Amino acid sequence: MTEGEYRVTEAPKDVTPKRAKQKKWSMMPSTFVLIIGVAVVVGYGAGTRNDQIMGTVGPFFGLRVASGEIDLSNVQETYRQLKANFNGELDEQAMKDGASRGLVASAGDDYTVFLSQKEAKSFDDDLNGNVGAGIGAEIGLRSDKPTVIRPLKDSPALKAGIEAGDVIVKVNDEAVTSEWTVNKTVEKIKGEAGTTVKLSVLRDGEVKEFTVTRDTINSPSVESRIDGKLGVLTISRFDGTTTDLARKAAQSFKDQGVEKVILDLRNNGGGVLGAAQDVSGLWLRDKVVVSERRGEKVTDELRSGNNPILEGMPTVVLVNGGSASASEIVAGALQDHKAATLIGEKTFGKGSVQQLISLPDSAVLKVTVARWYTPNGKNINKEGIQPNEKIEMTRDDVNAGRDPQLEAAQSKLQ
Repeated sequence: MTEGEYRVTEAPKDVTPKRAKQKKWSMMPSTFVLIIGVAVVVGYGAGTRNDQIMGTVGPFFGLRVASGEIDLSNVQETYRQLKANFNGELDEQAMKDGASRGLVASAGDDYTVFLSQKEAKSFDDDLNGNVGAGIGAEIGLRSDKPTVIRPLKDSPALKAGIEAGDVIVKVNDEAVTSEWTVNKTVEKIKGEAGTTVKLSVLRDGEVKEFTVTRDTINSPSVESRIDGKLGVLTISRFDGTTTDLARKAAQSFKDQGVEKVILDLRNNGGGVLGAAQDVSGLWLRDKVVVSERRGEKVTDELRSGNNPILEGMPTVVLVNGGSASASEIVAGALQDHKAATLIGEKTFGKGSVQQLISLPDSAVLKVTVARWYTPNGKNINKEGIQPNEKIEMTRDDVNAGRDPQLEAAQSKLQ
């Protein structure tokens, strides 16, 4: 239930040179430039503002900084009038979060959002598979409506009768509105193990109601199996465990004599950028995986490593409309370098990179910092990646246990 590919950084007060990023997560770790900071303060003299200092010296160290302030006196006046006249209790933390949320939303970018402390914790848990107690279903936006992408195997959702393609219209009799995001929908559905949640879903024009008993969900990011000489590697998201799990699976394939591979990235909404880079490196040797640009300027170029366990092995990558971001980076890199054939449906089309920045009160700013391009120089934002062979899979196929896309991949590799 995640989307995007992310870089992670600490609070803005911790100065973070981009060149210090760690490969595994493509993090930009906290780096205190104490000596530099002291020298600058002395040079500017007493009374010089910190944002002015960083605005001057930051660019010399590869830092993105901004100086100046926005006049928020109208917000303060709104707060004073609300506090003086509102007939009821006010939650000041909720008001501060709301003000920050509105400020960030004004950027007009769907992927640049403010996450409160609770939302940031939930986002981090989801990204790392620590989903807690829930119903065991992947949920995404389809036609701007929260929709079940697929119920997980042996999950409470599957046992209750929830099906892929069900549009969620109510949670515990609370109507889903156009303002509901995937994160909000998931938060409404999650709860303590053993408790129930009532879901109303729209299926084939008819509203159906289900009561689902929540349970603890264990969702690893990588699963694999071997069928004769064929290895199937399924990656559901790109997180901190993905690199190691995928590499172990690839080594197992090689050790057990696998001669061809299917990489299943369907309904993988993305995750950590570095994990996508590393997974691509299972097939590619020292090749460009993806480049980043701010405007027309190339700011970074990520390459694969020099230990491609599956190099030269016939490979098919399965993709669909739920394959987004980091998934598209892997699919695009393998397609551009002709290391794999893509089968399925056009991918989602998200060609931007977000950075996670810690804020006061344990909040997080998720902000778009760059656009990414495939090795052939294509940005797929809103366009997606077209598979080499288009094979559709209908709701009826999913619910009947049929998988024509997997069958097409198997046939291709025979």
